[in-house]
Amino acid sequence: MKQTMNQSKRSFRRHLPPIRSGDQIDHKNMSLISRFVSEQGKILSRRVNRLTSKQQRLMTIAIKRARILSSLPFLNNDNQFDP
Repeated sequence: MKQTMNQSKRSFRRHLPPIRSGDQIDHKNMSLISRFVSEQGKILSRRVNRLTSKQQRLMTIAIKRARILSSLPFLNNDNQFDP
């Protein structure tokens, strides 16, 4: 059986962009930065974040600045030493 043009093998879902046009990537925007850091405090990869490479570079710089200014911890390993 031939498939018609209307029937496709896969259904494509459009993903919403993680950063909206009004959001500014800045070290002071903690609500935005905290979405791109894991529970351990690691910077999430570009594929996980669904960011462009330019956005990922700006996000990495903003996270590192926030860490240096003590707005964001370098590590979050509170659960590591619990008995």
